[in-house]
Amino acid sequence: MESGTAPAFELDAKRKKSGNRARNRVVMAIACFMGIYGVIAGRLVYYGMQEDTSGYNGPTGAVLASRPDILDRNGEVLATDIKTASLYAEPRKIIDPDEAFELLSTVLPDLNFEQTYSRLKSNAGFAWLKRGLTPQQKSQIMALGIPGIGFRTEKSRFYPGGPTASHILGLVNIDNQGIAGMEKYIDEQGLSDLRDVGLADSRSLEPVRLSIDLRVQHVVRDVVVNAMQRYRAIAAGAVVLNVNTGEVLAMASAPDFDPNNPYNALDKDHLNRMSAGLFEMGSTIKSFTTAMALDSGKATLNSTFDASHPITIGRQTIHDFHGKGRVLTLPEVFVFSSNIGSAREADMVGIENHREFLHRLGLLDRMQTELPEVARPFEPKVWKKVHSITISFGHGMATTPLQTAVGAAALMNGGKLIEPTFLPRTVEEASKVAKQVVNEKTSDDMRYLYKLNGETGSGRNAAVKGYRVGGKTGTANKVVNGRYADNVRFNAFVASFPIEKPEYVVLTIIDEPKPAEGQSSGIAAYNAAPMVAEIIRRSASFLGVKPDFGQEVAPLQVSYDGDE
Repeated sequence: MESGTAPAFELDAKRKKSGNRARNRVVMAIACFMGIYGVIAGRLVYYGMQEDTSGYNGPTGAVLASRPDILDRNGEVLATDIKTASLYAEPRKIIDPDEAFELLSTVLPDLNFEQTYSRLKSNAGFAWLKRGLTPQQKSQIMALGIPGIGFRTEKSRFYPGGPTASHILGLVNIDNQGIAGMEKYIDEQGLSDLRDVGLADSRSLEPVRLSIDLRVQHVVRDVVVNAMQRYRAIAAGAVVLNVNTGEVLAMASAPDFDPNNPYNALDKDHLNRMSAGLFEMGSTIKSFTTAMALDSGKATLNSTFDASHPITIGRQTIHDFHGKGRVLTLPEVFVFSSNIGSAREADMVGIENHREFLHRLGLLDRMQTELPEVARPFEPKVWKKVHSITISFGHGMATTPLQTAVGAAALMNGGKLIEPTFLPRTVEEASKVAKQVVNEKTSDDMRYLYKLNGETGSGRNAAVKGYRVGGKTGTANKVVNGRYADNVRFNAFVASFPIEKPEYVVLTIIDEPKPAEGQSSGIAAYNAAPMVAEIIRRSASFLGVKPDFGQEVAPLQVSYDGDE
């Protein structure tokens, strides 16, 4: 063997050692790659199992948050989230924008050509084409096989009752954000903040329970819509209010809208007239004028007022419709709905005290409640005697029907003003926020007067067998071209039952009604009062009021010769 030459067995050993190291490196590399891909696969599986709460909203990456369910007082679902598909495009992957639009329009014929086409031919990475598709539309578009077209699962709001409680619930925008009604209120109570930090997902949101009773709400809306048609009115509305808690059990205003398809929700004719509409409430305001006179201590049920002649103030002369032409007792002023008698009641109390009383009853201040759509009442900037006189019978000031119902509840419940709420509230909770606005004796007297008017006056058409209903009608002539028109009216009826110990106030309105078939007049006694009767007849059992047939009153159909 030559010097410096390694034996053959040594060379074989070196080669084996080098091969082992190579194999080890390959195995380690394979293990590393398998580990990396295993982690990636695990994360993909993890994300695939998670609920889609991102609601990706296009290039901005905004979060489309979940919303809590809205329930009625008995747990019935009024609003909930559902998953819907939304159509998007990746324009950079669109091969032929013209062909893509033609194919899409076969399924979505309402697509705007200019807007959609400009998005399809743009150089953007993402563009929404249509939000909120139906499952059928999604299936048909998928079958077209258009490159660069895709779908995202989003949250959409669904209202099982459609328009039943639309003005209470409100609605959301395309991004599931509340923009009206209780939906907006919920956002303002912290949901929008949760959305901003990405914490608004369905697993962490408790349902929101309202004071509304869906059964009563169905009745009220049905009565309102039917009355609007029967009396050929431009609008109608009603509210049912618990006099001891301030809870709104039902409220409807027609025309309304379907929050599932709110194309006409912003039309001015679809305003929520009960809380956002301002009206001269006519003779329903005489409830407060009479209560004011009684509460002042200057009048009693035995007081008398001279209504034998009209009252002239400046250029205005105050008349009574079907006046008696004699001195009237205070109950007669109320039952005969005497404008002259009401004017004398206001004059007895004085201008400043009159204004203060209406503010005390909440009729001239913006109402505080959860519903965002609340109008600010109108009153003269400076009250003069003529203003006090006309306001005494419901002209010259404008307030909302809901505020009128709230004020009437204070006259029925012992004199406590309780701001209305659309959330559940107990009697104990209500007592903490209640304000004593008239004394209990005044409330007792007003219950007597409501009962008297329900039995012998304009409220007789609101009578319901087994339920003692009392109340006050209001027939207000509307202003047309700067003057009060004789045949254009806004009618209302505010009622309470059972009148001996009231539990609820029901107020109805009907705007510009025409006489129904077989009727000669369109005054409140013939339309607004029967609306109250139907609401009570159909909903009293839902409200937990038991009938008492031991104290029957006047028959349902009567002919009233008063002014309302």
